[in-house]
Amino acid sequence: MFQKALLICALLLASTLTLAAPSPAAKKEIGQLMDALSHSGCQFQRNGSWYGAAEARAHLQRKYDYLLKKDRVDTAEQFIQRAASESSVSGRSYRVKCQGKEQDASAWFGGQLQKLRHKAAPAR
Repeated sequence: MFQKALLICALLLASTLTLAAPSPAAKKEIGQLMDALSHSGCQFQRNGSWYGAAEARAHLQRKYDYLLKKDRVDTAEQFIQRAASESSVSGRSYRVKCQGKEQDASAWFGGQLQKLRHKAAPAR
């Protein structure tokens, strides 16, 4: 009896793990974050080299697609942490430079996410 209950619990846990995928709202936010980068006019640094917004977006899209295949991204926060913050090869932090102001990409994307959510929040 105990083994049967344990098996059922394991199957339920496995099914929830394999079904991990971003919700439509999360997919929209992630797309909006990439759009924000594309339209920002900012530069994006990875592994010591600076890239334009279009090249940066293409790179992040490849990383996002990879994470989707591996079921490793469910939220915009996970996208920022796992794709848009640092190089998965070197471990070096990504940087964003806008109008001469440089900051970690994680902070830039986090700020963009806050702006998106603030805009989307219903007025009280």
